[in-house]
Amino acid sequence: MNTAYLGLGSNVGDRAAHLRFALEALRPVRVSGFYETAPLHYLEQDPFLNCVCEVETERSPWALLDEVRRLERLRQRERPFPNAPRTLDIDILLYSNFVLRSPRLTIPHPRMGERAFVLAPLAELLPEYGPRLAGLGGQQIRRLGAAGPGG
Repeated sequence: MNTAYLGLGSNVGDRAAHLRFALEALRPVRVSGFYETAPLHYLEQDPFLNCVCEVETERSPWALLDEVRRLERLRQRERPFPNAPRTLDIDILLYSNFVLRSPRLTIPHPRMGERAFVLAPLAELLPEYGPRLAGLGGQQIRRLGAAGPGG
């Protein structure tokens, strides 16, 4: 059994419903609170709702990636351009002690250390990530409360 940490985000439609859908499908062991965050890079879009969950899985990293992409498609995720608005975005942040670099998948996630919307909820589950937030003070992020299916 492997432990994976997944970052979830949504900024189209009923953001909380999209996240709850994914959480129900993934059946996480633990879930951070929900955070509302300003978009990065492409700024002409609505704020995001984000969280991080911990899952126990027997799937390989590749099979887990296929599963999260399937969940995104079920929520009509579109990819018209990089950083476009999205109904559901699920990233594999960490996967046990694996280090993997390929064109399709990189673990640990290569940009998670630059994103408060990943580090803040991840620090709820793994407190050692909290100090990494210090250099990201310019990013707008607000914790909304407990997550989960009732969220």
